[in-house]
Amino acid sequence: MIHTDLIVPVSELLARHAKQRGEKVAFRDAGDSITYAGLDAATANLASHLERLGIAPGDRVALLLPNSVNWVIGVLAIVRAGAVAVPISMDATDTEIGYRLTDAECVLTITAADKVEQVEALCRDLAIRPLTVVVQRTEGALGKHSFEPFAREGTGSAPRDPVDMDAPAFVIYTSGTTGKAKGVLLTTRSMLWVVGACWVPIAGLNERDKVLSFLPLFHSYALNLSVMAILAVGATEYIGEKYSTAEALRLLQTGEYTVFPGVPTMFHYLLEATREASSQPFPGLRVCLSAGAILPAAVNEQFERRFGAPLLDGYGITETSTMVTMNWSSGTRVMGSCGLPIPGVETRIVDPVDGSDVDVGKEGELLVRGPNVMKGYLNKPEETASALRGGWYHTGDLAKHDAAGYLTITGRLKEVIIRGGQNIAPAEVEEAIMAFAGIADCAVVGVPHRLLGEVPVAFVVVRAGEDIDTEALRKHCANRLSAYKLPHSIQFVEDIPRTGSGKIMRFKLRDLVGVTDA
Repeated sequence: MIHTDLIVPVSELLARHAKQRGEKVAFRDAGDSITYAGLDAATANLASHLERLGIAPGDRVALLLPNSVNWVIGVLAIVRAGAVAVPISMDATDTEIGYRLTDAECVLTITAADKVEQVEALCRDLAIRPLTVVVQRTEGALGKHSFEPFAREGTGSAPRDPVDMDAPAFVIYTSGTTGKAKGVLLTTRSMLWVVGACWVPIAGLNERDKVLSFLPLFHSYALNLSVMAILAVGATEYIGEKYSTAEALRLLQTGEYTVFPGVPTMFHYLLEATREASSQPFPGLRVCLSAGAILPAAVNEQFERRFGAPLLDGYGITETSTMVTMNWSSGTRVMGSCGLPIPGVETRIVDPVDGSDVDVGKEGELLVRGPNVMKGYLNKPEETASALRGGWYHTGDLAKHDAAGYLTITGRLKEVIIRGGQNIAPAEVEEAIMAFAGIADCAVVGVPHRLLGEVPVAFVVVRAGEDIDTEALRKHCANRLSAYKLPHSIQFVEDIPRTGSGKIMRFKLRDLVGVTDA
């Protein structure tokens, strides 16, 4: 069941595909493409230059680039040099970039030409001096080294190509929805384990697939599926720089693509954009994959009916190299659940207070154990010790399981709204609201209440052209939820703030509401 032949060093995968399918396109974007033979050569060349610049085993190298073929070359070259890749979002603020550069103690940054002045100004302000390698360097760029010639021609020496698959290879920063971002230490083995235990046996990913991905590559989900899995199986992928519903529709309608990974928001937008479709709009589509946030059962069912392809939902987090559980296309599926643990991974649901295992159907904290679990948090021994206890990773996510073992995520332990001593999971209220006609998106957060401690407040996005009757929505919720779970108030907003992986940034919504006693 687990494809252990794929769990090998990156250099071995590259050499394998360069020999077997060297002229096949591995990755392409709107302006560039690279074959497997070209990818093997470019990553080896760039890795040898990084070593020449003094990059030592275990050194951390920042990658601040847009989604692109060059992003893939950069991250794989860092690994081949024996260094540790630290991906950073192109949309990150100065504070966020500076925090990552200093927290990870990056000795080199690979970045785009239009980011060079920002990066170097930050480095001056922070009194740090990492080297800079610039992609598409222009005459006025301040970087001292250019990416393209490094990737095009090597130094004459073979790259380091480490074979220790259990050494840290990536530092992926958490989204920071519950506090300051933490650098998660992941290995080549942990990442490829998910490929061999999930994407290949469950999603059926193979060398014949053509994948369309708009996932932000600096996230673990995209790094795992849209880079490592593609490389492992020898598939072909088109990398979109940023998600656009119009562009996704255009490309999917060509019939060229067989696999489309996304987050729930993307699938929701595709449903909205094709409401008038009279036939299957995406010929050739074999399977869609969803992770990063909870996928409502209604969206899952509607999507599969309209597009004629399974939409497999799963649960994953950065600390487990993405996937923990996944729904299979075969056998029994429980819509709204996130499926069964992937092969080789164990889960428990425990009482957050005493740590005892809860009964079937009861809510508790989800614990995970397996080869995909992180080595720890960078420079945070106390947080690492708190998260990794007794051989289990404590996710901080609330879940329940049925008699067949299917897991359903009900919310975050720290997101639980405690109203007058009664616990409310935001996801449960959100599921009820999303079942009301005309709702495009929603989020529920707990806000302070002088008498009750906290009360739930719903933020709702109305579908274009629809008019929502607030009282009807309240009655709809009252038919589905206990009285204490009903939204204290409903606020209509234009959009729900989310991270690149689709998680709701509840703190931004919480800031819109003050203390209430009404």
